[in-house]
Amino acid sequence: MTVRLKADAAIEAAATALRGRLGGFRPEYGMILGSGLSELGDAVVDPIVIPYDAIPGFPRLSVGGHMARIVAGRIGRRRVIMLQGRVHAYETGDADGMVVPVGALARIGCTNLIVTNAAGSLRQEAGPGAVVMLSDHINLTGRNPLVGTSGDGRFVDMVDAYDPVLREKFAAVAAAKGVPLIEGVYMWFLGPSFETPAEIRAARALGADFVGMSTVPEVIVARALDLKVAAFSLITNLAAGMGGSHLSHARTLARAAAGAAALRDILTAFMEEAA
Repeated sequence: MTVRLKADAAIEAAATALRGRLGGFRPEYGMILGSGLSELGDAVVDPIVIPYDAIPGFPRLSVGGHMARIVAGRIGRRRVIMLQGRVHAYETGDADGMVVPVGALARIGCTNLIVTNAAGSLRQEAGPGAVVMLSDHINLTGRNPLVGTSGDGRFVDMVDAYDPVLREKFAAVAAAKGVPLIEGVYMWFLGPSFETPAEIRAARALGADFVGMSTVPEVIVARALDLKVAAFSLITNLAAGMGGSHLSHARTLARAAAGAAALRDILTAFMEEAA
């Protein structure tokens, strides 16, 4: 590990439990599946399914659309392990809820992390149902999962946090599949209330293309552990003040599910070709 996290003992306990459940299976790619995206687990061949509550230190979830289980197996040529559901900072007030799961994935051999979420779009051309790839993020929440970590390793370089090589490969795969894939900047809002139209105008002025309530803490932890990261959003709505409709979590789940097939096609094709 590049940095020794304050939850190091809990991470090791979770990794030990995972190794026991996985037998000799050693994943290369970790994935975190966001709201309404758990069906991506259907792409896994010969799955090993583990409930979160079987692994010490894994979160107990309270948000609809998150299944709270681990699915490990193969997609294409690659060994993968999926976390079907995440804990959000708005559930606890802290940003470190996914430190143990992400840390455990690194301990058991993952070198890459693919993160997915449902998001709102500030770009008219990336409307509901679009799949977008993150190129960078903005975090003005005042929260960071590395708070409390000691040593110089906590000063993590976040330039190219979303790995340029992975992004280039995913863009090529999407083009070959004929799936439009727009890149842009994601702004993390704490939630759980949706953003106001004024906040969306501010986000646009600061350079954001998409907004959501997750992902950034996991990416920070992953980079601290030297994992290469790619991240995708399924666009469920135009952001507040743009779409003319009221926002709700039920709408988020429905529209995320509708776009999940395109993202599954991209991920599956990538795993077939990944070298």
